Amino acid sequence: MIKVTVWNEFAHEKTDERVKNIYPNGIHKAIADFLQDDEVTVRTATLDDPECGLTDDVLNDTDVLIWWGHMRHGDVPDEVVERCKQAVLKGMGVIFLHSAHHSKLFKSLMGTTCNLCWREEGDKERVWVCDPSHPIAKGLGKYFEIEHEEMYSEPFGIPEPEKLLFIGWYEGGEAFRSGCIWHRGNGKIFYFQPGHETYRTYYNPSVQLVIKNAVRWAKSDYRVDTLDCPHVCKPGEEEK
Repeated sequence: MIKVTVWNEFAHEKTDERVKNIYPNGIHKAIADFLQDDEVTVRTATLDDPECGLTDDVLNDTDVLIWWGHMRHGDVPDEVVERCKQAVLKGMGVIFLHSAHHSKLFKSLMGTTCNLCWREEGDKERVWVCDPSHPIAKGLGKYFEIEHEEMYSEPFGIPEPEKLLFIGWYEGGEAFRSGCIWHRGNGKIFYFQPGHETYRTYYNPSVQLVIKNAVRWAKSDYRVDTLDCPHVCKPGEEEK
């Protein structure tokens, strides 16, 4: 089984009727519902849970962490961010969705501002597949469309992706690197742009397929217990 933890602020759904009507049980629950299957087991965690629901025990039992955040990035305690970062470096996979580009965890792993340009007018987005051979793109055509989405556009203040999987194009003519891959330490990282809270993006079959594929890709077969530097060995001496 692949063990997934879906983390969500769970804030918009409590304060905005538009969001509550679309995701009555929270974005995290909507994602968990389509991920759960015979190969994937899913737990959820939110900002208001003790320790944000991201204790050492939870992270040690998580193969892939999915992160959705927007209005309360600054409320995530630094110690929780560092705990998650260490888990990624040890080999936990992590998927950042939509506005999670400005989460403390994503910016810490990227080491850059992660700023971008945006406009919320419900544009249609066409997401072009750059590498159809990649496992995350399995089952997709040349592109897929999202009827309404918040516009994100370049420049996007991220390190050069190790792999660019998707490029989003909007009705206003803007383009955005909407699917990007990196590795940090032993962990795999995927950023996926679609998912604004006031639109039904997470009910889109193609968006669901991308996230399902990404979970399987992000799970690592190699994970270490510690990041401590090994002791110095003399020539010919085996490390202990």
